[in-house]
Amino acid sequence: MVENNRMTNNEQIMNTLKHYFGYEELRGGQAPLMNAVLEGRDVLGIMPTGAGKSLCFQIPALIMEGITLVISPLISLMKDQVSALNQAGVHAAFLNSSLSAVQYQKALELARMGKYKIIYVAPERLETESFLRFATDPAVRISFLAVDEAHCVSQWGQDFRPSYLKILTFLERLSYRPVLGAYTATATLDVREDILDILMLQNPEIVLTGFDRDNLFYAVKKPVDKKRELISYVKKKEAEMPGISGIIYCISRKLVEEVCYDLRTAGFSVTRYHAGLSDTERRENQEDFIYDRKQIMVATNAFGMGIDKSDVRYVVHYNMPKNMESYYQEAGRAGRDGEPSECILYYEPRDVRTNQFFIDHNEDNQELSDAERQMIQERDRERLRQMTFYCFTNECLRHYILNYFGEKSTGYCGNCLNCLTEYEEVAIDEEAGAILRCIRANSWNYGVSIIVDILRGAKNQKILGKHLDQNPMYGKLEAVTVPRLRQIIQELVLQEYLVQTDEQYPVLKLEQKGKDYLESPNEIRMKLAKERAEEKAEKKTVKKSKRAKSVVASLSEADEKIFEKLRAIRWEIAQKEHVPPYLVFSDKTLALISSEKPKNREEMLKISGVGEVKWEKYGEQFLVKEDIK
Repeated sequence: MVENNRMTNNEQIMNTLKHYFGYEELRGGQAPLMNAVLEGRDVLGIMPTGAGKSLCFQIPALIMEGITLVISPLISLMKDQVSALNQAGVHAAFLNSSLSAVQYQKALELARMGKYKIIYVAPERLETESFLRFATDPAVRISFLAVDEAHCVSQWGQDFRPSYLKILTFLERLSYRPVLGAYTATATLDVREDILDILMLQNPEIVLTGFDRDNLFYAVKKPVDKKRELISYVKKKEAEMPGISGIIYCISRKLVEEVCYDLRTAGFSVTRYHAGLSDTERRENQEDFIYDRKQIMVATNAFGMGIDKSDVRYVVHYNMPKNMESYYQEAGRAGRDGEPSECILYYEPRDVRTNQFFIDHNEDNQELSDAERQMIQERDRERLRQMTFYCFTNECLRHYILNYFGEKSTGYCGNCLNCLTEYEEVAIDEEAGAILRCIRANSWNYGVSIIVDILRGAKNQKILGKHLDQNPMYGKLEAVTVPRLRQIIQELVLQEYLVQTDEQYPVLKLEQKGKDYLESPNEIRMKLAKERAEEKAEKKTVKKSKRAKSVVASLSEADEKIFEKLRAIRWEIAQKEHVPPYLVFSDKTLALISSEKPKNREEMLKISGVGEVKWEKYGEQFLVKEDIK
């Protein structure tokens, strides 16, 4: 630990930052959060993934006297962060169910002796007698309690964990009150207010750094053949940067298996992760991905929270997630090192039905009352609607995300597919009128598929058996394609001419605005791409796009050769020490070494990501000497 009582807080923060983590500058929002904790104030930090949230509690923990407890929701999150801290020369540990009884007691014994400055603990552990005996031991002083993933405390949060509500009960068992910090990457206004109220933060320093991550490129696509589209995309990314890492999220275990098989058959280095696998296989597959033994992870949303792999260059959602919070969190696992990365979402209508089914049959939170569960279900349905709107908006995708989280933006980012697509406004009065009349004429409410079949004059049993061919609008839009009709229906929902219900089988109903239109028609317009969005984006010149080149992509041909040699050295070290390669040095740091070519200790310590501890462990091996050139 870096200690000097005569130093100011800022000096201690900067010395600790460089010594252990190798950085010479703080990111936005980090300084006020760190200083507040060191001054004894509670804090609430809301920072996007990749913004250095963990450092906001790790650095004060290293400077303060006593122990810092970090409340963390997942075993994988704890293991990853503790491994990173130990690699940086920090003594840290975790306490969770992955430890045997002997290991757990040994960890508590070492903690009681002052061996660890930072201890990660699952919220459920706070209630156990063995942990309470440790925490209330007169020889133990908990100076700081950091609540990571703090949105879990709120019923409005996407990952509500009732065990997080026990944090205050735990604090009441102590004879003193440590500084309390809450940190999360995703929190709407409702969730922020819940965190403040439920954790009873006292005069907190509140820092919201914003939700924008300008290194991420966003795109929504509606491919006819998702399998072909995905394989084509992965081939393209692999050609651009061999050995590139990516995550592909699927909505079900079955799809994970299918997509993983398809990619493996196509020759890609791929593994999988879902709840249907054994604990051993999940752990091995996760390590294969983190340790770069496999380049692609295909997974359900069970994978990823707290995974600090910094060099994930793309995240593809093979299906639409259930809400914007989940999407933002999962897509945010791309580009944690700040390098340009891509977040691609493939949409198809059945995603809405599948997510609706999951909402209706959710068995979580059984300890809540019926009224509370119903409230959460209604909340989830509204969030699903907002997620669906994201998939259909023609406006800036980044603007939609920021607006959802209550943050203003210009409405044009230049780094999403919509911003790179040329649109034209067209009148859709004929189609809209037929759709609205069709729905009004039915004696029963139907879903999108039935309405489309009526309008196109389908002759299947669903239509003929229900005599829906007698609808006056039957076959009136026979010439309009199914995708176009679905797009127009969604636009009418967005413009509030129609509403799509939240039932198990959602149906379309006329809103008052739609009824008024039928009585007194007026012009309805919508934006349509002049050509397929992805084709347009391909044709856009670099000048018109704000997409930045990565540090690695900016290397000269000669420096690329140095970079590959350094990657090989890193790989050997990682294998020998059984740690993920990015914990040795990130790709960004290796690229900087390749371009700056440090030849001694002084020059190496000027490289971002190289601190005193990393220099002592690895520095000599990465100096750019003649044999590396």
